[in-house]
Amino acid sequence: MTIVRIYLREADRGHHDGLLKEIMSILHDEHRVHGVTVFRGIAGFGHHGDIHASDILHLNAHLPLVIELFDEPAIVASVIDALGDLVAPGHLLQWPVHCEPGEGASEVE
Repeated sequence: MTIVRIYLREADRGHHDGLLKEIMSILHDEHRVHGVTVFRGIAGFGHHGDIHASDILHLNAHLPLVIELFDEPAIVASVIDALGDLVAPGHLLQWPVHCEPGEGASEVE
């Protein structure tokens, strides 16, 4: 199995819609990825060093989002190819993992 993390912000835009929505559509509708989780950060900063944090007095659309997904390496390769220029360079990480079978689950090779 391979895990991928994609880093973006809530306000990021894709080609036609919000970037998160476009990526989720690719992962779910086009590639039927095995598992996807989206994490919303409460604070973060990028290469410019500007700190963005949630604040009860201010709505902040620049909070970080992390999309984490996992699937077989061939599926992940096709997903990364499909994401094309949607994900900024350096904002996508991947690494191989060993998936232990759980109760009632078959082992993934």
